Amino acid sequence: MLRNLPPVTDPNLLVGISTGDDAAVYRLTDDIALIQTIDFFPPVVDDPYDYGAIAAANALSDVYAMGGHPVIALNVAAFPDALDKDILGRILKGGGDKAAEAGTLIAGGHTIEDPEPKYGLSVTGIVQPGHQVANVGAQPGDALVLTKPLGSGVLTTAHKNGALDAAALAEVVGVMAQLNRDASEAMIDVGVNACTDVTGFGLLGHLKGMLDGSGVGATLSLSDIPTIPAAWEMIDRGFVPGGTGRNRMWIEDTVTWHPEVSEAGRIMLMDAQTSGGLLIAVSPDKRDELVNALQSRNTTGAVIGHITEQQELHVHP
Repeated sequence: MLRNLPPVTDPNLLVGISTGDDAAVYRLTDDIALIQTIDFFPPVVDDPYDYGAIAAANALSDVYAMGGHPVIALNVAAFPDALDKDILGRILKGGGDKAAEAGTLIAGGHTIEDPEPKYGLSVTGIVQPGHQVANVGAQPGDALVLTKPLGSGVLTTAHKNGALDAAALAEVVGVMAQLNRDASEAMIDVGVNACTDVTGFGLLGHLKGMLDGSGVGATLSLSDIPTIPAAWEMIDRGFVPGGTGRNRMWIEDTVTWHPEVSEAGRIMLMDAQTSGGLLIAVSPDKRDELVNALQSRNTTGAVIGHITEQQELHVHP
């Protein structure tokens, strides 16, 4: 699909499409580089306000994953004529409030008519050139740290099918709407080797991108990976999103699975997330410092595995 795009040779493009990173980074001066990203998707929850907030947090996350500060954004929306325009107003309100929480100005946007609602943001952030955090650069021995629990894909699928109770819905909405700002600030303060956010390709898909780009492997421990508890029941009841199934087709056979890792465990690690946490590779001497920095900001800091020199991905119970 990308073969017809012209090759990019501009030396000021510090991060482009070659490593499948979360956002592009373009140097303007020796002191300022722009971080540019866009992300939008159909509703994952019924409440318009919550949907807007989640979509905005998800788009802003790409800038945070690069170690940047989001400064300005544009709304991107599609909406059917048949629905009450007040619904779109609530979506935009949710996104606007979340952007305001991030200290990001929404300066306009663009809306088209579409049979299915869609919403998100085009976000511009800033970072000092050379200080951006890429999804490549992980080193053997690095600890892998995850900052949000998994399970949003199966839980939102269960919600769409009317199977999720109010408490579980509130929990997953809270996870998805949480900004990755504090996690990003913690990793900037400590200094890390690589980072990506965990979204549609699931934990293993995004980790695989980090490993391939860095020329390393990894070992994970399923029992150390934080999850939203209700997600396990929803997996057992068969509420698995289509994106998770596509992730399995792509990545499952590239992983060495311990025999005691359950079918549900495999699904959880490949579950297509919405507005997931940051996956960070940090040198072992800074691991505890990063975990403490995350916890001091009331953010999850779970050590879920480590980087290996051998270019294989192993998952243990």
